[in-house]
Amino acid sequence: MPDKPSPSPPTLPPFRERAPWLGGDLQTLRNIIIGGPPELSGGERLLLAMPDGDRLAARLDRPATETNAPLTVLTHGLAGSESSRHGIATARYLVSQGWPVLRLNLRGAAPSRATSGGRYHAGKTEDLVAALRGLPAALVSRGIVLIGNSLGGNLVLKFMGEGGHGLPVLAAVAVSTPIDLAASCARLMASRNFVYHRYMLNEMKREALAPSAALTTAERAAIAGARTLYEFDDRFVAPHFGYRGAPDYYESNAAKNFLAGASLPTLILHALDDPWVPAESYTAIDWSNLPMIEAALTQGGGHMGFHGVGSLTPWHDRAAAHWLTQKGLGPQRMVETK
Repeated sequence: MPDKPSPSPPTLPPFRERAPWLGGDLQTLRNIIIGGPPELSGGERLLLAMPDGDRLAARLDRPATETNAPLTVLTHGLAGSESSRHGIATARYLVSQGWPVLRLNLRGAAPSRATSGGRYHAGKTEDLVAALRGLPAALVSRGIVLIGNSLGGNLVLKFMGEGGHGLPVLAAVAVSTPIDLAASCARLMASRNFVYHRYMLNEMKREALAPSAALTTAERAAIAGARTLYEFDDRFVAPHFGYRGAPDYYESNAAKNFLAGASLPTLILHALDDPWVPAESYTAIDWSNLPMIEAALTQGGGHMGFHGVGSLTPWHDRAAAHWLTQKGLGPQRMVETK
């Protein structure tokens, strides 16, 4: 029997797991087991300049009928890209409902590898700022909504906690976010997550060692020799970006340390049975002290799963669309004036 969901903000529909995807692991693995949705047809390629000369590749998909909805910018998770299964699913659903969606590929993530030698990290909000500022004025004329999946959610929440950097961002949604980076690293390295950990570490190494990456010989050796996620962060990511080590990197960039700075509507969607992110990261926070943040913590849903009863569209996508519409940020068809 599916777990009974914990209370959610009153504007959101409840989440109930859909059989046979019961439990955090099956919810997490469902798209890998049976495959995700097909890519949208068409799409436009944008290349967004960074101050140092790198360019981030982004894919823009527009609804069939123009609406007045703000642009939704979607950031992917660790070792992900615009082709991540859950990213495609989010884009397909939101575009079908009338939102234009831009999927941003962070530095070093395919297909940004061809145009950038640098690399992203969990809190590199300066790249997000530069990318948003580089968008065509017409594209952001109705504002911007940010949606971050997994590690991309940490990036989005940190950005919101930093005050929005003077950009026309109206609201944000974060899904299955490791808001406590140190705790999530430890959880992913737990013995019960051996398969997840090995898979993610291999994917991170493959991504980081791409031929286009601007790395020293010593950095390539550190990446190849990392035996754990912690070693990867401690021996490569932290020194590469000027941090003293993994603990300094984690504490400096964990979204939990920036939540109080959020001054715009922000929705957090997270499952307490997420096998990658410890529930304590969320239950330890007094959400009543964060007036701009609504946190919907469900008992089930796994990591980027949320395969619920009543629809093949993941609940987190339906919940995000519902919440945005309730905030007055939903699409309405444009009416031509004569």
